[in-house]
Amino acid sequence: MDVLVLIGRVLFVLLFLGSGFGHIAQRKQMVEYAKFKGVPLAEVAVPASGVLLLAGALSVLLGVWADLGSLLLLVFLLPTAFLMHAFWKETDAEAKQLDMIQFNKDIALSGASLMLFAFFAYVGSDLGLTLTGPLFSLS
Repeated sequence: MDVLVLIGRVLFVLLFLGSGFGHIAQRKQMVEYAKFKGVPLAEVAVPASGVLLLAGALSVLLGVWADLGSLLLLVFLLPTAFLMHAFWKETDAEAKQLDMIQFNKDIALSGASLMLFAFFAYVGSDLGLTLTGPLFSLS
């Protein structure tokens, strides 16, 4: 079980690690895209969200307060779904379809993040292959 959960954690965070690194390494392009999408304070939001992604992903990956890391990812995903992928505002059919796919991906990953939070907070220190136990307790 411990190894399966570790493999799941690795697979889950790959997307977030790559995205977080991209927010920082390609900050200029990401800020311009965020501005285009109407994100307020894009110059601050892009690098801050990159740090949030990296912190959350590393927390889940390494098992350092993985419950908190899951919540950090949720805090990124929900606003991103509505701010960056507002498909209902698009008039171009192709752009609308792409944003709808990305919106649904972010909503689904939000659900997965919430389930991971509950899992880590409920199972607690009984889950092996983590560096710390959870920060929160649901048991």
